[in-house]
Formats: sequence, structure tokens, C-alpha cells
Amino acid sequence: MDKQQRIAQAIKDVISKMMDRVMDRVLITDPFIKENHRANKPLYAALVPDEIFKGSHFERRFVTPFGLVWEKLAQVVALEAHGNCQMGHTISGTVAQESLRRIQEVLNKLEHSKGKNKVKPNWNEELQYIQEGGGNQIPVSVVCDIFIQNEENGKRYAFELKAPLPNSDQTKVSKEKLFKLLAMEPKLVDYAYFALPYNPYGQKEDYKWDFPMRWFNMHEDESVLIGDEFWDLIGGEGTYNNFIQEVNSLGKDYRERIYREFLGIEPPPDFDEYLLK
Repeated sequence: MDKQQRIAQAIKDVISKMMDRVMDRVLITDPFIKENHRANKPLYAALVPDEIFKGSHFERRFVTPFGLVWEKLAQVVALEAHGNCQMGHTISGTVAQESLRRIQEVLNKLEHSKGKNKVKPNWNEELQYIQEGGGNQIPVSVVCDIFIQNEENGKRYAFELKAPLPNSDQTKVSKEKLFKLLAMEPKLVDYAYFALPYNPYGQKEDYKWDFPMRWFNMHEDESVLIGDEFWDLIGGEGTYNNFIQEVNSLGKDYRERIYREFLGIEPPPDFDEYLLK
């Protein structure tokens, strides 16, 4: 198999294992029992069909484990392409005291400025201002979601990898981490990014989730990667298409199983029409 074939297989393996664990849980170890639901929430059961709560029972047991799958997917892809990738990696270095003060200044202005004086994010200007700060070197440690070091050229990449619709606090913390990583002396990473694994709005210029846009220019900041930009950077050209194809292929099988085995009904005629793009 060539590199992209190995990446496709790795993506398939990660998603399949996660979905199989979810299915085992909702069917075997922690199924929805309508008698328990009716006993615990008699008012809800009297007003709303059991099937609605059966669906939410599945959702809770699906969403939590899937939050960790993005990082695992990124790791298996990057290992194939770069040879070295770690999740939850700690980078320890030093940052000048004035640079640390400027980081907080930039973040505070983005958070608290209003009206005519509202400050808009501008990654290049902000980073230059922060890196020009001087003073005593202060020890700093940053835990990044994904750290890649290419075995051939030695380039080091740090990523804050978040779900496609992150909240404001998550994004603020991520931006602070990126600033600290790129202000460290001596340099310990070559590139640092705020990355979203896919774009629910389609094209990058159409992304419009308000919370991260408070902290980044999501359309233009070079520190922001969305969807194909992220996957093709860590895995090479064609990786995002592999990701989409594997998700859609697996989705058809698992949706059919969920209808029949979990919901106990026949899938509707159009059950396999929705595709991730």
C-alpha cells in the first residue's frame, strides 16, 4: 500500500473501533430500558414518546468518546506522513517577561473592547508585537493537543485541535498557548496552529461560528486551519478526501445498524443519502 492507502486504512480503523465500542455500550452494557426511564422520569414519559429519549441516550454515549477521536485520527495520519506524532505533548521553554505581559494585553483587548473601539483579531500583527517584547526569561510550559516532528526535515508542528464549533473560552486558551509557543526562546516549535477538523459551513470563507471569530480572523489568519488545510498539512495532499470517503463509507453501515439494532425499525429509503462533504 502507498502512503495514502495506509492513511485511509488507519482512519477507517480508528473510527470503526470507536463506533463498535459505542454500539456495544448502547446494545449490551448500557442499553436504554424504557421501564427505568418511565420510573425515573414519569412526567417526561407521560408527555414525550420513549423513542425521543432513546435517541438522546445514544447521543450522550456517542458524543463524549468522539471528542477524543479527532486527536487519535490526527495522530495515526501524522505518524504515516511524518513518522512522529504525540497527543497531549508538553513543551517547556522560556518566554520574555514583556512578551508574557503583551500576550495578556492582546487577549484582554480582544475580550473587552466594544463598540467603535472594538479590536479585531490580526494574527500577524499580534504575534510580531508579542515577539518583540523583552525582559527576563520566564519558564513556561504548554500542553498542545498534537505535536508533530517530521523525521526527515526536523520541522516541528504544534496544534490546538478543537471540534468544528468551539466555545469562546476554549478558543481563548488555545490562542494563548499558540502565542506562548511561538514566543519561546530558543524556538521549540516551527509552526503552531488552531485547527478545526472540518467545516460545517462548507468553504473557509463561509465559516461563521461567532465564538472563535472573537479571537481569530477565521477566514484569513495563517494560524487557522480548517478541514482540508489541516488534514492535507499533516498527511499530505489527498488526506482530507480519504477522511471524507472513509467517514461516508462507514456511515452507511453504522446508520443502518443503528436503525435496525438500536431503534428497532427499518431504515427509511433515504437513510444513506446524507454525506459529509
